[in-house]
Amino acid sequence: MLGAEVVTVNPAESADRYARAFIRPLEILRGYRRRDIRPDLVAGATVAVLAIPQCIAYASIAGLPPTYGLYSAVVATIAGALWGSSRHLSTGPTNAISILVLSILTPLAAIGAPEYLVAASVMAIMVGVLCIIFGFARLGMLVNFASRSVLLGFTAGAGVLIAVGQLRNLLRIDIPRSPHLLHTVLDLVRNLDQVHLTSLVLGGITVLVILLIDGFTRRLPGAILALVGAGAVVAAVGAERLGVAVVGQVPRAMPRVTEFSIGWMFERDIFGALLMGALAVSALGLVEAISIAREISRQSGEQLDVNQELIGQGMANITAGIFSGYACSGSFTRSAVNFQTGARSQMSSVFCGLIILAGVLAFGPLAAYLPRAGLAGLIMLIAYRMVDWRGVRRVMRGSRSETGIMISTFVATLVVPLEFAVLAGVILSLAIYIYKSSMPTVESVVPDENFHQFVVKPDAPVCPQLGIVKIGGSLFFGAATHVEDALLANFEAKPGQTVLLLRMHGVDRCDLSGIDVLEGVLRMYRGAGGDLYLTNVRPEVRDFMRRTGFEHILGSDRFLEPDQAVEFLFNEVIDSAVCCYECEHRVFAECQPLVKHPYDGRLPTSTGRGLSPLKHLTVVEFEDAVAEAGDRALLIDVREPEEYVLGHLPDSRLLPLRDLVGSIEDLPRDRPIFLVSRSGRRSTRAMR
Repeated sequence: MLGAEVVTVNPAESADRYARAFIRPLEILRGYRRRDIRPDLVAGATVAVLAIPQCIAYASIAGLPPTYGLYSAVVATIAGALWGSSRHLSTGPTNAISILVLSILTPLAAIGAPEYLVAASVMAIMVGVLCIIFGFARLGMLVNFASRSVLLGFTAGAGVLIAVGQLRNLLRIDIPRSPHLLHTVLDLVRNLDQVHLTSLVLGGITVLVILLIDGFTRRLPGAILALVGAGAVVAAVGAERLGVAVVGQVPRAMPRVTEFSIGWMFERDIFGALLMGALAVSALGLVEAISIAREISRQSGEQLDVNQELIGQGMANITAGIFSGYACSGSFTRSAVNFQTGARSQMSSVFCGLIILAGVLAFGPLAAYLPRAGLAGLIMLIAYRMVDWRGVRRVMRGSRSETGIMISTFVATLVVPLEFAVLAGVILSLAIYIYKSSMPTVESVVPDENFHQFVVKPDAPVCPQLGIVKIGGSLFFGAATHVEDALLANFEAKPGQTVLLLRMHGVDRCDLSGIDVLEGVLRMYRGAGGDLYLTNVRPEVRDFMRRTGFEHILGSDRFLEPDQAVEFLFNEVIDSAVCCYECEHRVFAECQPLVKHPYDGRLPTSTGRGLSPLKHLTVVEFEDAVAEAGDRALLIDVREPEEYVLGHLPDSRLLPLRDLVGSIEDLPRDRPIFLVSRSGRRSTRAMR
């Protein structure tokens, strides 16, 4: 098949790649630096403080007991960090995954039933296996379609959702939890008379303390100190006297291994439903986790291995499922906290998991003093810091289409279920990518003022004979019509240009439709008495042209070296008479030394297309004809004097084309006249 590419797979290399993916924890531990322990501990502890109440809430959303959220936070956070790529991504229960788990499992078993709990863990293991398969299949590239604008819009929208969702805790307004932003806002507005001022003040002071500490020094864990201080106030005065809501005691329990049998799933005929649900959860988790990791890596400057991150997410879900947890993904809030509090390596998440476990076992009862308003204030501050305001401004100043994608994703994040928000942005990005790919740039270029490179100058003068066009983009079936129309328009707009030079360094691939376009352009120019030349053709594109036969049709000598293309065409192809007599411009460096002469109106003009000699003689034919004519032969060189001096035929007479008309009466009528020029074009005019 034309254009097919053979890929050789080395089994040894593949096995080595798989092995390295699984021994990732050893690489992290070997490269760990002692000076990173303190900042990683601080970041891990801060995230742990947030994770405990969050994961309890998320487990409740999924219809699971609090221990499922905590177990998932412990093992998934550690496994996701050790087998992942990002230093800051915090893996564990998330809002979107929890909602999706609830919708998948509710039709399969009753909420709270043992079958429901087992199904949640089994589906987590399935999700993990699928993520690992995606990673080894190198499908992480699919997330590339989640463009920078998508991530900015999604992050900003998620920040708004998180902040608005925490208002109920900050104001202590008793309204139902809703996934819809509008419902939450309307419920808040309707119940503003229930605002609890003490909770609002406590939350505001918590945020203020964090800002003051962070503004004074980054060495102190402002978030932890502020929350501990808020908890101390509640413990000293009493939650009931203050009237504030607290997180409540965390149950003490060690993670237990999930007990289930594969046959049980087939007996209840739920294996297929669980597998389809796992596909949906893994797809959402892929976009959610990688989007978060990529966004934070852009701010931190970290190099992210997307496929390794998928394997990390797979191991996180497998371990969560094994130890009585449920499906997990990357968390926006916890990852942002991990980054903002100065985490330097994956060990911050390992410390976080261990601190969560230690906290559950040792200090679970103390969470009864942690005010929800203070925690809400911290989360809202983190939500504000999640938004890359500088990136938003750059997109809005730089591109209308990217701005449209960013705003669309932001709006979608606010008004549609979260699992569809990024998907909507990705689809829009993909649509714009396809549109732009089908509209590659086809632009006429001219040399810059220093003749160092070719630039686009629509108003600059162009050569009347030689057109130079740059193609930027893939020359494939989706773009073929656009390129063909642009080259045809250029051909019709500049009738004197019989020679076309295509600069193709921007063409990264070409298919048969692109070859058909080039062949059509070639026929068009050769039919007009000109020709087509190519330069800067990439090796893979040149190879395809060779295999499809286009190189044979065009001629291998039509592929020119970039630095010599214009010089060759100027000296060997275009008509220098046009340069001397008809063209007022000096477009190329080669034009600069030419002596321009006023054009005699009695000379035939260069129409560019259709002007051909009555008789062209080869060197042998010329020599035979001159020998046959003998002394009667009259050789007239119609070039310029400077050309004549550089070299001319013996016994030839110099009579420049510009002086020919005035000297016609002096030429003999009874002798054969042989007209000589460099390429035959000026002698053709002289003959006419």
